[in-house]
Amino acid sequence: MHPNPVYRKASHADNLAFARSRAFGLLTVNGDGGPLAAHVPFILDEDGALADLHLLRSNPAAGALGAAVPALLAVSGPDAYVSPDWYGLADQVPTWNYVAVHLRGRIERLPDDALRGLLDRQSAAFEARLAPKPVWLPGKMPDEALARMMRMIVPMRLHIDTVDGTWKLAQNKPESARIGAAAQIGSGFGQELAELARLMRDPPV
Repeated sequence: MHPNPVYRKASHADNLAFARSRAFGLLTVNGDGGPLAAHVPFILDEDGALADLHLLRSNPAAGALGAAVPALLAVSGPDAYVSPDWYGLADQVPTWNYVAVHLRGRIERLPDDALRGLLDRQSAAFEARLAPKPVWLPGKMPDEALARMMRMIVPMRLHIDTVDGTWKLAQNKPESARIGAAAQIGSGFGQELAELARLMRDPPV
């Protein structure tokens, strides 16, 4: 996480809401040969204390997990390059603005019989965002196909100890410079430029 406290004023609730909304992150654990990473969808419980996810059984990260081990789930949001010319100030340098939340804790492999319930909860949570489309659930798959798929994946649970967020949105600049840069973000490059510009205009305080 960025050490500058000006970028870390989002509340615990805001950071959890961001992570819950994104629902996709980079899970990292230590393996015998070094760090292991897996890109995973996840769901948070109501309190934001647990993140449930699944991994391919063949994923090296899954093989590294037995009892609960330390893990980090990094959740990224909009990001973009910021040209110093956009601030309207003479003493600026290039930078990158972004939003990211880190969920840190201990991850464990759940029993295989927890997998079906996890898949039902995940698909229900994600499909609900597509309303009024009827919700798709794993039960709509043929039994043989579902059983084959479930043999390939394993359920996991991250017990979250800390939640940290960086919302780097030019809060260290004069308001006029920040707003000026936000107006130019759409002409640049990065991810979700319109959303980043919106956040720059109204950052956490």
